[in-house]
Amino acid sequence: MSGINSGPLSGKLVVALEQAVAAPFCSSRLADAGARVIKIERKGVGDFARAYDRAANGESAYFTWLNRGKESVALDIKADEDRDILLNMLKNADVFIQNLLPGALAKIGLDSASLREMFPRLVTCDITGYGEDGPMRNAKAYDLLVQCESGLASVTGTPDGPGRVGVSVCDIATGMTAHAGICEALVERDQTGKGRGVSVAMFDVMADWMAVPLLYHDYLNKATPRVGLNHTVICPYGAFECGDGELVVITVQHSGEWTRFCEHILNDADLANDPRFHDNTSRLENKADLEVLIKAEFGSHDRAEMLKRLDAAGIASGAVNDVAALSGHPQLDRSAVGTASGEINVPMPPIRRSGGETTLGPSPALDSQGAAIRAEFARQA
Repeated sequence: MSGINSGPLSGKLVVALEQAVAAPFCSSRLADAGARVIKIERKGVGDFARAYDRAANGESAYFTWLNRGKESVALDIKADEDRDILLNMLKNADVFIQNLLPGALAKIGLDSASLREMFPRLVTCDITGYGEDGPMRNAKAYDLLVQCESGLASVTGTPDGPGRVGVSVCDIATGMTAHAGICEALVERDQTGKGRGVSVAMFDVMADWMAVPLLYHDYLNKATPRVGLNHTVICPYGAFECGDGELVVITVQHSGEWTRFCEHILNDADLANDPRFHDNTSRLENKADLEVLIKAEFGSHDRAEMLKRLDAAGIASGAVNDVAALSGHPQLDRSAVGTASGEINVPMPPIRRSGGETTLGPSPALDSQGAAIRAEFARQA
């Protein structure tokens, strides 16, 4: 077995018929929490995320990050022998996760409803792009497409044009949501003894995340503008260039902060009561005038000095870092993940549990546990 030896989900068996990002993200977090996760891959080719890149010492950065702590078995679930192996796994499983096209498993009698009839304690999770009904149920749902279809791209970027969030946010958000839904269903099963089906669509997740822009549209008939590293309703809130060309982002959200900002950063305490700037609404209306003052002050100091001054004044601020700065960031914790090409370091899982550090299991080679898994579950046929 792979995965960690202890955790809140220790003793749980998760079977994941998965590929790409959303479902593997979900199951990797279950593995982090101690579950045994068996990843079912296609014979010969495996999860196509294996071929996304070769960035992590020759291995796919995506695959290695998303599949730590899992076991891999390659099956052809349409073939009788491999189908029996899968059913024997599910007979013992707590959770089944799949993100194939809607209806694909129903054609061979392995849809979630049928599986729960066969195995009443099983929690099933179906991850799709647009859900299992509706006009777009069969549409392709890659991350960029959902960013655009959901309107996320329309509120991301600069006034010059929409932008893609620079990571696979729709996939990741969907995996996070599925993880929460599965954990809820496991708690419920402990109470009722009966498993439940969980269905999560990428579009639904992003529509939920877009609730505020949607409400502005529906109830105020107001579009949410693209403002880059700024805020649509708070001022000052955004990025300003320092004398060394580096950017600092600040946010001033209440009158106390505004008073301190004027006195200690702009060096003019009287500005706090200037009619143009005395409250947030006034500052928004006179944003151009205010930003002239801020840019002049920030431009006369380098970033390190300005961040030190902001911190001393109790003003929320941060450096606008690139990935190189993240790599050397003093707050970044890492954890090792084994691969067929050697260890790589990934960010430490963000859920920190008291009583010990989470150890991440290795990322498996294709079918690396296949023989052992076949032997284990064929014996039950």
